[in-house]
Amino acid sequence: MVLGELLERLGDEVFAAEALIGLGDLALMVEVEKAAEHFHESTPAYAVEAVRRFEAFADDEDWVSLMGALGRSEDPGATCLRHMLAWSLRTDRQDEAAGCSCKNGALRE
Repeated sequence: MVLGELLERLGDEVFAAEALIGLGDLALMVEVEKAAEHFHESTPAYAVEAVRRFEAFADDEDWVSLMGALGRSEDPGATCLRHMLAWSLRTDRQDEAAGCSCKNGALRE
């Protein structure tokens, strides 16, 4: 999966669904499906929003971690998507534990 193509086409839910399946990570897929259901989104929509939230709210350490992972990756697109989804899931759990009525620090509509 080419990183530029992934980021450019991720807004298309059909492409996003295919990209998620292409990761071949069943455990991650199940977590994403549960989170999507929790936020009343489709699974591909959650993936799209996870990337957008990472771009908007990830701190410098998160970006450095992503860059390190990309540097070691044979598939940058999949690595980027997997990393951003994991970050989104982790921050959603942290927000929920803190009693925040938001998603990754962004007020939910």
